[in-house]
Amino acid sequence: MTTVEQQPDQTSGVTAEPATPGQRPPGRLRSIAGPITRAVRPFDITVAAFFLLAAQLLYVNLWGDLAHQYLTDSGGDQNQAEWFIAITAQNVAHLHNPFFTTVQGFPDGVNLMANTVMLGLTVPLTPITLAFGPHVTYALLLTCGLAATGIAWYWVLRRWAVRSRPAAAVGAALAAFAPPMISHGNAHPNFTALFMIPLIIDRALCLFRGDRVVRDGVLLGLFTAYQIFIGEEVLLIAAVGMLLFAAAYALADRGRARDAVKPLRRGLPIALAVSLPLVAGPLYFQFFGPGSYTDVPHGYGLVVNSPLSFLQFSGRSLAGDQAIADRFAVNRLEQNAFYGWPLAALALAIAVRLWRRPLVKALVCTATGGAVLSMGPRIEIPGTDVVLPGPWRLILDLPLFGSVIESRFGMVCAPVLGVLVALAVDRLAATSDLRLKMWGLAAVAAALLPIVPTPYPTNARPPVPDFIAHGTWRQYVGEGQTLVPVPLAHSYTTESQHWQSATRMAFTMPGGYFMAPNGPERIGNYNPEPRPTYRLLGTVYASGRVPEIGPQQKAEAEEDLTYWKAGVVVLAPGFNAAPLYDTLKQLLGRDGTLVGGVWVWDVNYGTFAARTLAGERPGTA
Repeated sequence: MTTVEQQPDQTSGVTAEPATPGQRPPGRLRSIAGPITRAVRPFDITVAAFFLLAAQLLYVNLWGDLAHQYLTDSGGDQNQAEWFIAITAQNVAHLHNPFFTTVQGFPDGVNLMANTVMLGLTVPLTPITLAFGPHVTYALLLTCGLAATGIAWYWVLRRWAVRSRPAAAVGAALAAFAPPMISHGNAHPNFTALFMIPLIIDRALCLFRGDRVVRDGVLLGLFTAYQIFIGEEVLLIAAVGMLLFAAAYALADRGRARDAVKPLRRGLPIALAVSLPLVAGPLYFQFFGPGSYTDVPHGYGLVVNSPLSFLQFSGRSLAGDQAIADRFAVNRLEQNAFYGWPLAALALAIAVRLWRRPLVKALVCTATGGAVLSMGPRIEIPGTDVVLPGPWRLILDLPLFGSVIESRFGMVCAPVLGVLVALAVDRLAATSDLRLKMWGLAAVAAALLPIVPTPYPTNARPPVPDFIAHGTWRQYVGEGQTLVPVPLAHSYTTESQHWQSATRMAFTMPGGYFMAPNGPERIGNYNPEPRPTYRLLGTVYASGRVPEIGPQQKAEAEEDLTYWKAGVVVLAPGFNAAPLYDTLKQLLGRDGTLVGGVWVWDVNYGTFAARTLAGERPGTA
């Protein structure tokens, strides 16, 4: 790859002497500060500020009232993400195991390492979580994650691909704020905080060059290990993209590929030797510890991108239409293509114009490979009955790939398109043909303007009931007992997770929305193994119909409450609360008591001891 990086000035080490206030730092201090001040220019600071402002404007509705606003299109994922943030802070504060908890999913617990807890970010942000709450940390992760990703891509593009700083800024903006990123920005901070991926690519390119193999190998290992603690799925997708790029570039420029073999042969083992000791223990716990699971089947070819989805506009873009976008994605968090036909046309024109460059050939192959993989094992050709076998079927059964959502490989196209646009703008900036420059920049603007994202909508989140917020539940739940919310936390209803987050994990509960093993084969699912009562109440919540309750259902409820060590059953007002109340009344054999804005059934390890009806004070037995 042709690099435009300027080599730093060589300075000799000089013994540092005390500096007089107001003077330039001498000696070694000057040798450190000098290259930094020469490298960072006012335009760079302006770009960083712009990315931060752009991210802030996207989340302006959320920041307007952090305590009471909820991202409309996030489903239950915002509550889940905030719960991960909150449990990490509590584990750090109380020196508990950061990889496991029984606060949710009791008594089996949650393998946190096997979930998207983002320990690399949530642990350092623990002081903010403890001081201001997980909702503040959540907003920071989303906002600063997008901005930091843009800044990182800007630095890498400026260092390796283009000479023009504005060109690097445009390309970085596209890479960081592309439609798939904005889609995940509804509730997936692990897919927006991608700032380590450009840095990993940078170290890999440095290793490719072979100047300082040991240093670059060590840094590559450290960066990779850190990314594992931010998001493993992101790293896997990025690694596939990098392998596609490396293979394509090797074919396009075999001479440089041969030159890179020796430093890579030396540097990659160093990177592995550095990263493996840091991640071996946590990864062993993730894959073999309590609460571990195998693959997460998403249905054969169900969560894939249609070839047409790459030409559509995202529902969150200026030219987008949610109704149209919804037809091409499983939900609004997984719009993993949607780059729009103008950008696709522009990318094709750039590729044709610059095709002689090995870099462009490798980029086109990388984008094509990522897009085709995202279409899954069966690629349906739009407008025809033709179905082609997709390359995804070749890797579906490989370790790790069975747990990845196929359509997410469409995100590989985002940085590729960013680099291609940056190369085009860089060419236009250097040309002396004013007419060509004007029309070229107009074409770039016309391709990018339709996919400019709009601010995320929010709605008021349901308040935490007084029974929970004021601690009244403590009168009903003894030591070692749990609070059983109805409906139990599930992927489609997560308010009880919010109750836990808002109370600093003060109580323990069964159920939950997290990745857990199901069945004897320990297949991964988005909820814990459903016991009969969990399944029954979930069905009532979803359907709004009260089923027939007989001796078997009552016996199963008693057994389940005993298994959960239930102290109290709590039903809050809300969706289908009436049929849920009638179901609980039949299961427990009595009416609930309205306390602190919720209906309460006082139980004792599943024996249905109605202490309040017996004249005893709640919690005295």
